[in-house]
Amino acid sequence: MVQPTGIHARRAALRLLDAVLRRGETLDVAFGAATKDVRKPEDRALARAISSEALRWLTDLDALIDSATKQNLPPDAKPRMVLRLMLAQWLRLDTPPHAVVATGLPLLAGGPRRLAHGVFSTLTKGEATLPDTPSLPEEVAARWGERATAIAAGLANPPALDLSLADPAQTAHWTNQLSADSLAPGHVRMPRGENVEKLPGFADGAWWVQDFAASLPAHLLGPGDGRHVLDLCAAPGGKTLQLAAAGWNVTALDVSKRRLELLRDNLKRTKLKAGIVRADALTWEPKHTFDAILLDAPCTATGTARRHPDVLHRIGNRQITDMAELQSALLEKAASWLKPGGVLVYATCSLEREEGEEQAAKVTLEPMPIEAGELPEGVAPTAEGWVRTDPGMLPEAGGMDGFFIARWRAP
Repeated sequence: MVQPTGIHARRAALRLLDAVLRRGETLDVAFGAATKDVRKPEDRALARAISSEALRWLTDLDALIDSATKQNLPPDAKPRMVLRLMLAQWLRLDTPPHAVVATGLPLLAGGPRRLAHGVFSTLTKGEATLPDTPSLPEEVAARWGERATAIAAGLANPPALDLSLADPAQTAHWTNQLSADSLAPGHVRMPRGENVEKLPGFADGAWWVQDFAASLPAHLLGPGDGRHVLDLCAAPGGKTLQLAAAGWNVTALDVSKRRLELLRDNLKRTKLKAGIVRADALTWEPKHTFDAILLDAPCTATGTARRHPDVLHRIGNRQITDMAELQSALLEKAASWLKPGGVLVYATCSLEREEGEEQAAKVTLEPMPIEAGELPEGVAPTAEGWVRTDPGMLPEAGGMDGFFIARWRAP
């Protein structure tokens, strides 16, 4: 039997959706197994795009499905899963309805195709639409409080491509060379969808991919002048590259062999230098203390929901509590490895207070408040001298990830 063109990408998208919603896996972790029989890179990218848009708009897609059925389908019912993908393609990826039907209904072989076809037809004939802003799951909106509406607006579309420059003095050159924008010295922003490896400057190591918000913590340590800094939980290495480019003598520590290989590749490409240590930060002991430590701690990563919408549906109180315990232990370790007068910067790409503000409030080092002049336009310190960014900020410029950042000095 001849398979419809594009069916492999849709099957992979269904596997991805199932991995996230039923097994709690991340899109990144599930991607390899889900796309193992998809040969074309463009089809693998399509599978990721379909599943991502289904997750980004899941609450609203489910509301549409429920409006067209007499009895609500269970959350994990296969017809609902397939309909989520079909509607995401039609309403978000502008796929013609006939193509959606041709590649969607075969996913229900031996199952209730007529039900799915009927629901989809009802919604297309009724010219169903999605709201301008995706609706957050109730528990997520409750956690994010008064900023939830603004954050949700920032999640409506995948993010642009952000680059960090090895030489911030070349910002004007690279914005011109790449026909790009810039939000700060050393930063370049381009439309998403670019083939990174074919862009000017990639092979020469002039820049690396790094979200704008993710570039802020390393900047807060200033120039290195040959001093020793520990980049704790460093891989895949954007902050290591920043620190090395700023003149720090960098020790980059991480437990992941695969992610450290990415760091080594980036160091080689950019011709920057750092000492690499593969170890568990909770059991490792350094041979000397450091002038500065950057702890970009493992976290729930809810601040990255623009490009990882799976976090909206697989992160709950248990994961937040587990990460907060790990972060507390890492902060205690890091504080003990500073030289007198040494500086500690703590950061997480999480929107949860338990992983940010509540962690910072427990640190007993001398506060070193972050000042407005150290931050790019549109980002301001809190009253405590911390930084809190979220996807609802800088909307006219294309938004940014959610981060928490704080800084202290050792006595």
